[in-house]
Amino acid sequence: MRYFIAACVAVLIIWSLASLIIGPAPLLTPPGVIVADEPIQGTCPKEVIATIKGYTVTKMATYTIRARVLHVKHYWADGNELVPFDVALGWGRMSDQWVLDRINISQGNRFYFYESEGGKPIPDREVDRHSSNNHLIAANSAIARVIAGLYPGEIVTMQGFLVNAAKKDGIDWTSSLTRNDSGSGACEVIYVQGIQVDKPGAPLPSPAPTQTPAPAPVASS
Repeated sequence: MRYFIAACVAVLIIWSLASLIIGPAPLLTPPGVIVADEPIQGTCPKEVIATIKGYTVTKMATYTIRARVLHVKHYWADGNELVPFDVALGWGRMSDQWVLDRINISQGNRFYFYESEGGKPIPDREVDRHSSNNHLIAANSAIARVIAGLYPGEIVTMQGFLVNAAKKDGIDWTSSLTRNDSGSGACEVIYVQGIQVDKPGAPLPSPAPTQTPAPAPVASS
């Protein structure tokens, strides 16, 4: 009996490790674009919005994005005290299950990667312009919990600011301010003040997601 229990424990450990490395299986939807909206970026005064765990967070632009969650990566180093999660997001044809079935998506070293076996379902340039890797900074603990629970295939609406964050003897975070770039420096750094998560096929959210009041600036990563 004890050998059976030990075998079950071993299987559970292997399954847990595989889940951490590979990530959760995404929710699947019928073929077709499920998020047609483009992210909305606006101007704002470039001011310090928060001080979090020694980082000075400066807002660079207002930002609202509604997109399909493509992949989620939890980091345990490389600035995880400020940004524990990176989330790859897709909109337009990068929210289409038919396209996503034909590419492999992964994250690592603070980047998001895609590759296809055989022919590419859409041009690389369209992928670059309709998906992004996002470094997420939660404005408070309630938003942090929602971010931690994001799942591939869900539709997320986030509202806040694109920001830069700097810390003496720490990692400097600089947000991209365009959706037309790729490679190093192309990731968005989002200070998330409002967030709403919907399952595919759910009714569209109201124009602005429910806001969770942000507390006075506190130390956070």
